[in-house]
Amino acid sequence: MPSSCSPEAVAKRIIELFPRIHADTDPFRVLISTVLSQRTRDENTEQASKRLFSKYRTPEQIARRKPAELFDLLKPSGMYKQKASRIVEISRAVFENHNGLVPSSIEELLKLPGVGRKTANIVLHVCFGMETMAVDTHVQRISNRIGWVNTKKPEETELRLIEILPSHLLGPLNGSMVEFGRTICKPIKPTCSTCEITKCCRYFQLLVAR
Repeated sequence: MPSSCSPEAVAKRIIELFPRIHADTDPFRVLISTVLSQRTRDENTEQASKRLFSKYRTPEQIARRKPAELFDLLKPSGMYKQKASRIVEISRAVFENHNGLVPSSIEELLKLPGVGRKTANIVLHVCFGMETMAVDTHVQRISNRIGWVNTKKPEETELRLIEILPSHLLGPLNGSMVEFGRTICKPIKPTCSTCEITKCCRYFQLLVAR
């Protein structure tokens, strides 16, 4: 493949085509919104987040609530009972163990109830400007489909992408790949006919070679 198909060149192009600007950089809101985003659409996450934070703004306020008090607020996000319990647990940990401030290290974020590497890395990049690689289902699928990696686990994909990509692309790439994965590089029946990186994609090359 030509040099224009290097992982760096393709990553830059994906970021250019699918820029994602994070308007909210408040660590607590980003953390909770990321929890709410699990297995739901962006618009549902936005609606649930808006409803929640219009009533409760701080970790202390949510920490003092019972999960059931959040059910109606979080219903748009789906799985609202599980998410309410988790959000109360996280808020309590932030309030009691970190003086109400979301920690800015991967080690401390991972100690929060139910917070995994994806969520932690999103918070670190969006809120603290760190060069981290958050691997969600879109990043996992697309990285393997294009041919950048050959991995089964998100942790393996994260390490491999850190190896092959410049660090300044890692943070922005997650949001751009999410948009790319929702509109073009879909899980089933990707729309390769409208994709601008097919010449650099292993999946497409194998497809046309059949």
